[in-house]
Amino acid sequence: MGAQVIRVVVVDDHALHRDGTRQILEAHPDFEVVGDANSGEIALALVNKLRPDVVLMDIRLPGMNGVEVTRRLTRDHPDVHVLMVSAYDEDEYVRGALEAGAAGYLSKTAPGKELVQAVRAVAGGTSVLQSGLTARLLAPPGGGEHLADLTERELSVLSLLAEGLHNRQIAARLGIS
Repeated sequence: MGAQVIRVVVVDDHALHRDGTRQILEAHPDFEVVGDANSGEIALALVNKLRPDVVLMDIRLPGMNGVEVTRRLTRDHPDVHVLMVSAYDEDEYVRGALEAGAAGYLSKTAPGKELVQAVRAVAGGTSVLQSGLTARLLAPPGGGEHLADLTERELSVLSLLAEGLHNRQIAARLGIS
């Protein structure tokens, strides 16, 4: 028996993006796009019915926005992982999505390979942030003047976090436990 198939629902108000995402994912045998929705309300109904492993969620949707849909999904279906995929990467959107329970945030400009890796990671319980977003979100308000207060080791860890590495990867890279 092969690897377990990751069941995905794609939520986006643009049909072209839904269709393109479906094609990218279904080119891999470990993905099955079980449904798609063009609004938050339809997405909620689909998840209730289909019980996917991962929901790819746009942030701007007609009616209920992606952050509110994510909040409801993660509350009602804690076993469903939401990966926000949006053309908007402003800090307030990213923070809102993560606070609502999204397991990750990816730009629609990301290559297909990165999308595939992100969906696999999120399905496996790992959080994913597109590179560049991590550094911005970790930056202290008002700039980096507080970075001078960090030790060299703390700066190294912060830098590796900003690259998107996970704790074990950072530990291995720095030779620490």
